[in-house]
Amino acid sequence: MAVAAGITRVTAPNGGPYTFTGTNTFLLGVERLAVLDPGPADPAHLAALTAAIAGRPVDAILLTHTHSDHSALAPRLAEALGAPLWFGGPHRLSRPLRRFERNRLAGSCDWALRPERTLVDGETILAGDLAVSVHATPGHCANHLAFGAGDDLLCGDHVMGWNSTLVAVPDGSMADYLASLDKVIALPFRRYLPAHGGPIADGPVYASALKAHRQSRNEQVLEALGKGARTIADLVAAIYPAQPLPVRLAARMTITAHVEYLESLSRVRVWRHPFGMRISLNS
Repeated sequence: MAVAAGITRVTAPNGGPYTFTGTNTFLLGVERLAVLDPGPADPAHLAALTAAIAGRPVDAILLTHTHSDHSALAPRLAEALGAPLWFGGPHRLSRPLRRFERNRLAGSCDWALRPERTLVDGETILAGDLAVSVHATPGHCANHLAFGAGDDLLCGDHVMGWNSTLVAVPDGSMADYLASLDKVIALPFRRYLPAHGGPIADGPVYASALKAHRQSRNEQVLEALGKGARTIADLVAAIYPAQPLPVRLAARMTITAHVEYLESLSRVRVWRHPFGMRISLNS
């Protein structure tokens, strides 16, 4: 589907509770192309991309980030097309693991993938025959990038077209995510093209609403702690009382990120132990 001049979308068949209708791959350019977010290692998606490329030269394969629903097909596609991989550096945590902590997203990350060119915040590259600006947007994960093309911002998972973004520490960071929201709101791009879901007509307004939602969630955490919640499970039960299991699992990760963010602001106190954490308001 053509979504803008020089931008075509091909959606992978990997729909699910965390991917909506599937991961969007974008072909950038007209006569010469770059492929953004090749998606999962799915033969049907590879065939769809090959048909959409239609024999045109591909100068680079770009990634917004290295979660496998965006990047798993990248090595195979790069080999098939003879195209280099360009992205924001190898997958890395937003901060080191703490004692007793594990990265719940470890199995969903492409740790071994290495770029042939590491893209840098603020640079402009030629993606096929389309000029594209590069914008570092950490938060969902540490190496996340967004790409500006014309009036559009290809925003990856930083702003999604169907739901709020999962932020799971230590893979991601709520402080970085909120700072990156402020950054994209200030950029001169009106429409956002997310990696999951359809185009967002007024991206800055939508991103401002996401920021307000996160701020509201911070207040809900503080309110629940004031009413006696002391664990992540308590907070999830208070804030998400009737959500299905997949949503509650994601909520547990995101609420943990909110608690860590509030701890950094000295709004809460946290005691960590091998079986989880105890949390209280910071008096």
